[in-house]
Amino acid sequence: MAKFSLWRLGALMLLIHMAKHDPTLDLIFQALSDPTRRAMLARLGQGAAPVSELARPTGLALPTVLKHLGVLEGAGLIATEKSGRARLCHARPETLTLATDWLSEQRALWEGRLDRFEAYVHSLIQETRDE
Repeated sequence: MAKFSLWRLGALMLLIHMAKHDPTLDLIFQALSDPTRRAMLARLGQGAAPVSELARPTGLALPTVLKHLGVLEGAGLIATEKSGRARLCHARPETLTLATDWLSEQRALWEGRLDRFEAYVHSLIQETRDE
């Protein structure tokens, strides 16, 4: 019977986690998972740049670069605008706040777990010494 209750508690925790799920966060991490996209984003951290400038150091064909930029734009990490014949890209650093907040929550969660584990190990060591 206790296992059933534990199972229900686990299922409830999963549902709570799923309710907090933000699909935008998935897009951000997917966009950041590629080194080419991270390099483009790092360059845009210095200021706006045309697509041709972002493409130059990659050595990739323009359609491939546009696909990478589309992933970054879809995640909300960059914005593009047409300026004459060129397309200008701008970083949107405020979008990274979602990822930063999530990582901070995870860090706090795991630090708490590790602190409790450390305290448990110390209590076991103390019990062994007392015997």
